[in-house]
Amino acid sequence: MKVYLANHCGFCSGVRKAVDKALNVPAENTYILGELIHNEDVNTRIRERGIPTVESLSEVPDNARLLIRSHGVPKVLYEQCAARGIEVIDCTCRFVANTQRIVERESRAGKTIAITGHREHPEVIGLIGWCKGEVYVFSSEEDDFTCLSDKNVVLLSQTTFSTQRFSKIAEKIKKVCPKTVEIFETICYTTVRRQKETVRLAQRSDAILVIGGLNSSNTNKLAEIASPYCKTVIRLKNADDFVYEKIKFCKRVGIVAGASTPDWQTSEVLKKMAENNAEVQVETQVSEETVETPVADVAAESAAVPAAEPAAEPAAESVQEAAPAQEKSAMDEIIAEMDKGSHYKRGQLLTVKIVSATDEGVYVSGSGKADILIDKSELDCEEYSRELYADKIGENIDVMVVDTKSPVKLSEKQVRKVKEEEAMLKGIEEGNEFSVVCTGFNKGGLTAELGTYAVFVPAREIRSGYVKELDKMVGKKLRLKMLEIRRERRKEIIASQRVILEAEKAAREAAKAEKEAAFFDSIQVGDIVEGKVERVTSFGAFVSVNGFDCLAHISDLSWTGVKEVTDVLEIGKRYQFKVLKIDRENKKVSIGYKQLQPRPWDTAAERYAEGDIVHGKVVRIVPFGAFVELEKGIDGLVHVSQISHEWLENPTSVLTIGEEIDAKVLAFDPEAHKITLSIKALQPRPWQEPREREEEGTQQRRSRNRKGGRRNTASDYADEEEYKEWSDSGFSGASIADLLGNDDK
Repeated sequence: MKVYLANHCGFCSGVRKAVDKALNVPAENTYILGELIHNEDVNTRIRERGIPTVESLSEVPDNARLLIRSHGVPKVLYEQCAARGIEVIDCTCRFVANTQRIVERESRAGKTIAITGHREHPEVIGLIGWCKGEVYVFSSEEDDFTCLSDKNVVLLSQTTFSTQRFSKIAEKIKKVCPKTVEIFETICYTTVRRQKETVRLAQRSDAILVIGGLNSSNTNKLAEIASPYCKTVIRLKNADDFVYEKIKFCKRVGIVAGASTPDWQTSEVLKKMAENNAEVQVETQVSEETVETPVADVAAESAAVPAAEPAAEPAAESVQEAAPAQEKSAMDEIIAEMDKGSHYKRGQLLTVKIVSATDEGVYVSGSGKADILIDKSELDCEEYSRELYADKIGENIDVMVVDTKSPVKLSEKQVRKVKEEEAMLKGIEEGNEFSVVCTGFNKGGLTAELGTYAVFVPAREIRSGYVKELDKMVGKKLRLKMLEIRRERRKEIIASQRVILEAEKAAREAAKAEKEAAFFDSIQVGDIVEGKVERVTSFGAFVSVNGFDCLAHISDLSWTGVKEVTDVLEIGKRYQFKVLKIDRENKKVSIGYKQLQPRPWDTAAERYAEGDIVHGKVVRIVPFGAFVELEKGIDGLVHVSQISHEWLENPTSVLTIGEEIDAKVLAFDPEAHKITLSIKALQPRPWQEPREREEEGTQQRRSRNRKGGRRNTASDYADEEEYKEWSDSGFSGASIADLLGNDDK
């Protein structure tokens, strides 16, 4: 099989410049406006460097670095970048830049601009952005050109547009504007050469392979141009699309590639052809003289549409004449590699035979080619020795191609790593969790490595919610599960940490719900439970009862009331509580501590009896007497008649709130929560003789100081008839709650 490889194959100078810039510029804080070129493999390599692609300038932060692709951009974008301090790395193709200058100059002169091309193409969008007046875009000779009637028209073209179509559109416009049309040939010279060469190759070949990005305009045009001259035109994105069976019966196969197709993609197609057919012969010179040329349309395009660029614009002419010498050298290298018979592919697994052993390593042979040295560092053994492998001469071993440059480098160790990796990947594909350390990030998410696989975690898969500062994730461990594994061109695992975190959260919530259900099934109002005080607030304490938080409100901590929860409960200690209320719907349980403690009145009989002398503080004064607090929760009433031996109209004339006094218990009814007190019972009677008063005072002091023995009674200090007199008047003692009408606590 003869393979005719086009001379003008691979990157044009403009694309090469843009790609070189993208692969060498510092990746940090650098952005590319739109796809650099129409080749996904190349764009993927650039993204792997950590340089994100943005669709608008609004996505680029101030003072960043912006790489402008070869298609060019509207003029206003340069002004916007300057205003925001954005450094521009301008990779606009020199042919495109020349066309931009023509558009700007001629439109300023008041002329109407007509562009042949595709309106949605980035280059055409950019050209329109340099126009100061009317502009029209035409993509077919079937378009309506009457809009140009009576206008002073300047016609130019998208640099990668079909020369045949441009010629036909130009003829149509000249008919509409026979005297007022000026034509500039702005189609790139490499585009013209590639298109002419494609016609010649298609004419002499049984099949044409067109290599390049499926969204590449100039590459698609090559396929379109070849179709009339060759029955079998096969469009390939890369070597993965190549199927030998489609051309195995062909004797002559032509290969062309677009201006955005890297040399290595063409090289891989050639290698794949050679792997399937050892008789492949590659020729790169296609002589125009030896080819019948039914391509008069193409050959005559330049003559049919003469350049009208003024002599005062030498830059435009020089652009059309310059030709980079390096375009051919890249293809020469490919052919040289083919001639050497280096048909190995990086990552390829081979079974080879050991033929000799040296101090440097072992020589192996495979597929009848020259022996290859495997360095001892790449052999799968703990410690290499020549003698060890001398005993293995003649044995087969599995190796991997790790480098295809001459001489080819093989590794036995890598095979073991791959096998271990594949075992690991099998588990990952089955849903096993794996961990990596984040090594980088780009606009789309986080990057890492797992063996020979790249790992990518989209930003939305890092965790629930938006992650703004991706740079802070670098160096952190990620727990991941696979979403997708790609093995076609670049081995890559697309993974998610979010699914793990959300699953764990769901499991925790399910366990909590199950535990709560069991708790509510086991508890009833009135139950006595034990709980640990976990935390306190101003309104109460949260107590863990069998792992569930219950609230002990501050009002349910003490019968006498407290200001601070910690006056009653201590954090970290366990107490007994009573279940007061259960709200199953809202998952709330109220418990009380005081309900298990005795009330002050329940034990008051142990501390008070009629006739006792007590000490207290006046807490409230009313017209009929004063209430005295004997202890928290227990008050006694001193009727106005029991304050003084003298007649009082108002107790405030003698007592003040907060005053501490001594009094005698005249009556005590613990069931009714009532204590009747008398202050005057401890005071000398005015009608007593001084000696009697002194004796009575001594007796009172002894009573107060006495710790045991008989309690004093009312008859010891007051005339029984006098006490009865006040009782008969309608007063028999009352509590604060009685007087205020409140219920008993």
